[in-house]
Amino acid sequence: MDINALKERFISIYKENIKREGADKLLDYIVNKTDFFTSPASTRFHGSYEGGLLQHSLNVYDCMKHFMDDPHTKEVYSLECSDETIALIALLHDLCKMNVYKVDYRNAKDENGVWQKVPYYAFDDQLPYGHGEKSVYIISGFMKLTRQEAFAIRYHMGFSGEENKTTIGNALNMYPLAAALYMADMQATFFIENNMRKDK
Repeated sequence: MDINALKERFISIYKENIKREGADKLLDYIVNKTDFFTSPASTRFHGSYEGGLLQHSLNVYDCMKHFMDDPHTKEVYSLECSDETIALIALLHDLCKMNVYKVDYRNAKDENGVWQKVPYYAFDDQLPYGHGEKSVYIISGFMKLTRQEAFAIRYHMGFSGEENKTTIGNALNMYPLAAALYMADMQATFFIENNMRKDK
């Protein structure tokens, strides 16, 4: 994985599609004041390596773009949105994961049974504002989101969150873009990234 190439692709997609007021300031914040491009996407599961969050965000974008560009999506589901919205919700849905993973060390035995200090990612959230809602909060500090965009990012975890299932169902029903982002996130996580782990 070439983090620099992925970073260039992320920035290119962002600049090409996200044009609203404040977008430049948010990108500057991401690039210069966070670890977004080097952060893992999780401590132990999908994307639990340097650059995992960046790669996951681009995977979600690719899945979301493919789904939204499919004529079936427009004709049968009557679901459409702008390229700006697709880029915004897909690339930025997990901004909540910036600056929360720290490298720490623990003791573990190597293949010879000798104790070694090995690095691992520890979770240390200094802004414990939830998951999707934290991403909405961060983005909203720089630019306005439509209600559909805000709900899509807020509920992109779908039913895998630990909250009232009725509320989630109502949100996904009222804002179908949230269901689309949830599906793109699941595709990226369980198909693309799980297969990447198996190939290692």
